[in-house]
Amino acid sequence: MPIPARRMRFTTWRSLATVATAALMAAFLTPAAAHAAVRESAPVYSYDNAVRESVWVDTGLDGDGDGRTDRVAVDIVRPREPAQQGRKVPVIMDASPYYSCCGRGNESQLKTYDAHGDVVQMPLFYDNYFVPRGYAVVGVDLAGTNRSDGCVDVGGHSDIQSAKAVVDWLNGRARAYTTRTGADPARATWTNGRTGMIGKSWDGTIANGVAATGVRGLRTIVPISAISSWYDYYFAQGAPLYDSGPDWLSDYVDSPDARARCAAVQQKIVAGAPRTGDWTPFWTERDYVKDAGKVRASVFLVHGMQDLNVRTKNFGQWWSALAKSGVERKIWLSQTGHVDPFDYRRSAWVDTLHRWFDHELLGYDNGIDRAPMADIERHPDQWATTSVWPPRSTGTATLRPGTGPQQGVGTLGLRKGSGTETFTDDPRLSETDWAAHIDRSTSEKAGFVTKPLTRDLRLSGSSKVTVTATPTTSTAHLSAVLVDVGPDTIRDYADGGEGITTLTDRTCWGSSSAGDSSCYKVTRATTTDVDATVLSRGWADLGTYASPFKGVPLTPGKAYTITLDLAATDHVVPAGHRLALVVAGTDRDLIDPPSSTPTLTLDLSRTSARVPVVGGAEAFGRATAGTGTAVSPSAHDGVRDPRAARRIPGDRH
Repeated sequence: MPIPARRMRFTTWRSLATVATAALMAAFLTPAAAHAAVRESAPVYSYDNAVRESVWVDTGLDGDGDGRTDRVAVDIVRPREPAQQGRKVPVIMDASPYYSCCGRGNESQLKTYDAHGDVVQMPLFYDNYFVPRGYAVVGVDLAGTNRSDGCVDVGGHSDIQSAKAVVDWLNGRARAYTTRTGADPARATWTNGRTGMIGKSWDGTIANGVAATGVRGLRTIVPISAISSWYDYYFAQGAPLYDSGPDWLSDYVDSPDARARCAAVQQKIVAGAPRTGDWTPFWTERDYVKDAGKVRASVFLVHGMQDLNVRTKNFGQWWSALAKSGVERKIWLSQTGHVDPFDYRRSAWVDTLHRWFDHELLGYDNGIDRAPMADIERHPDQWATTSVWPPRSTGTATLRPGTGPQQGVGTLGLRKGSGTETFTDDPRLSETDWAAHIDRSTSEKAGFVTKPLTRDLRLSGSSKVTVTATPTTSTAHLSAVLVDVGPDTIRDYADGGEGITTLTDRTCWGSSSAGDSSCYKVTRATTTDVDATVLSRGWADLGTYASPFKGVPLTPGKAYTITLDLAATDHVVPAGHRLALVVAGTDRDLIDPPSSTPTLTLDLSRTSARVPVVGGAEAFGRATAGTGTAVSPSAHDGVRDPRAARRIPGDRH
């Protein structure tokens, strides 16, 4: 049987790499060991003696309009010995706007430089750990930040080209120079061009965007809590998620001289991203999902299922698009908010990342491509694996709300309901309030709950909720949330650490130098006891009922049907718990309220939730059949209300 092209790339490179690696390691191992199969790169090179240099790569763009093409600063740490011995090394690259303004990682590290302008501290552990193992680590300042020319355009062509041009340079297709303004060329003769991109939040977003260009030489990306479509960072089907737009963000990360020269770019951002929530060409340029078919790189995706900064719709739609394109991929899903896996599962993360890069960039046959595709945190620090994600047995269960004994306290099951429910938008309340009052008749929400489950029910993937609602005003926002009703101990994702507490002790990961320590503060899980857990959310402006791309005024008294996309998740609702659907208006601190205060009436016969259930509708039917016993609630403090909206896709902001 012929080998599919995508698999052939890994098979061919692995066989070549095995031969090359055997020759390489023979210089460091005993004769007997040199003949053994190499499965892991070892720290055989000197970190203290590593080459530290800076180059400026020409992007081919003139974003700041100064009459010359922009150059982006590229700081490099690479082992000295391979180049001296005529061997070339692969690259791990993190392209970021945060290296001087805001910092990277849990300790907000910045780049530091020596008197010659060469990097001394490269943030995060990547250089400390991987340079001794035969990798170069490259930190790229996005255009308009730190030591780079150009202007930040928040995920647009300039941002993406900032990093893509570096991949091209590493593969001999672009120009670079030894200084920001000089003419002396810099050539990447020390690398074989095989590049992996990694980064959290905006950094991981750039990795997604560069992969979506199909650039050759980019072999893998590791996007952590990353954006896949910038529209979905700022809006949810027309409903604004933040009280500001990308112009605020670009100004926040611009270097001081970029602010002075990038006024025209700022105006383009303002004009291209109106606060109406309408889709414009600005958002099309920043939608990487549409280009998933161009992706050549493998993808190791990491996200917190309670990330309320880069919300999980971003990973769900990206994952689905990559799957349709046959991209080799792996995923980790935690219970945290916007947190790096280095800070919630450190040892396993470093080991897994090491194996991933060894396989993807060095071609080692270490078995990671045959390991389970997904690691999912079920309880704080308790992980489960799934061979394929979502599981192949996942099917859609169409759940339908019905009226109950009290107004606003209804049923949820497979049978079509009838009647109506009415609620009034109350911007003072949030999803945690709705969940806490799920069994009470309250005016601000309509809640629908299953019977206590007789067996566990696993939801895996993205849900859709279709609502037919009649508003009393010309504007209305809708929220739909799925809730696991029952006591549990979870990571406190709404706490300041978003599920972790930073301690004072440190652990070390790799080699250190006088100016760059490999030792980082350890963390532990921050937990809270709850009686209900919101597991998936979605929002929309009802005015986008006819098109998600443009909102229109509503006619009071007229019924409208709209489908809300809920965020991707993987959650097990245990036996004894109940699954609830809540439909309400403004979700405080997670969407902005409309200009009016509408009352909405739901037509339950035309309202439903399409939920991805492992085992499909049959599994849901079995779990809700018979007479289950509800787990009694306790007087728990529960998770806090979501924090005030954060407008920065970064680390600890």
